Amino acid sequence: MRLSGITTESFVDGPGLRLVIFAQGCPHQCPYCHNPESWDGNAGKELSVRQIVRFLKQQKKNIQNKRGITFSGGEPFLQAAELAQVALAARQIGWDVVTYTGFTYEQLTEDNNGDIKALLSASDILIDGKYIHELRDIGLQFRGSSNQRLIDVAATQKSGQIVLWR
Repeated sequence: MRLSGITTESFVDGPGLRLVIFAQGCPHQCPYCHNPESWDGNAGKELSVRQIVRFLKQQKKNIQNKRGITFSGGEPFLQAAELAQVALAARQIGWDVVTYTGFTYEQLTEDNNGDIKALLSASDILIDGKYIHELRDIGLQFRGSSNQRLIDVAATQKSGQIVLWR
């Protein structure tokens, strides 16, 4: 998979102390994006799922109080198959999973794509929607603009309608 980078400690990309994986490549290219260096799908660094999982396990040994992993971007759903595997490995070591996307939940579920479904199902929280600078609100938790939602994925899948996280 192609990554823009990894941050080993973040408090702003989901609840608790988190490791953040930034996917490389983004079709949305939102104006005023926080990570424009992640747009080019050919940039970044190529790493295997195995390398990332090994890194996660090492991080778990070194930092015991980490709560979870976050996938940000770029656009994580462009690499849904690989990131779903990483998400499952993170869950096996006791971490929760937050996934950011410029797509809406509805757009992701329109297509009957098994890889997208796998990454959605492996995510505890989905933060969906493009960043819209005109809707910027620095008081929002874990997101930049008011159109973006924090979705409780399991509750949403169970009920068949969007259930917001807290």
